[in-house]
Amino acid sequence: MPKTRVVIYTDGGATPNPGLGGWAAILISPVHNNREREIYGFQPDTTNNRMELTAAVMALKALKYSCLVELHTDSLYLKNAFSKAWLDKWQKNGWKTSNKQPVLNQDLWEELLALSQKHEIDWRWTKGHASDSYNNRCDALVQKAKSEAGK
Repeated sequence: MPKTRVVIYTDGGATPNPGLGGWAAILISPVHNNREREIYGFQPDTTNNRMELTAAVMALKALKYSCLVELHTDSLYLKNAFSKAWLDKWQKNGWKTSNKQPVLNQDLWEELLALSQKHEIDWRWTKGHASDSYNNRCDALVQKAKSEAGK
């Protein structure tokens, strides 16, 4: 049985950094007339990078079965970890960077690795705060999450 195709847009951020953070994702199902599902949340004391990774984790967790995923992110940190094999190098180095420092956010990277085994993911970068309407909507959801956290 062929895998279902899903398009995902993610974003995350913290203000200040570190500080109150929000993450968001929009999941689009082309086989269901481009039906969209928005998910978002917040964490009280976090970083931009943790929120970017959390957005991808939560989006992939929302998928009920193995899919062909086109995942758009404005985080080169996230995209390059997969497309430039940084994760492979970090694992081979015992979760140390090339500077022999511990890899930050190892817990989220490990979760993303496990989730990426379940899906075929095409990691795509999009410029943040530019002309991509889905990226801009994700950013608005991040702001909404942070706003709701303050209530």
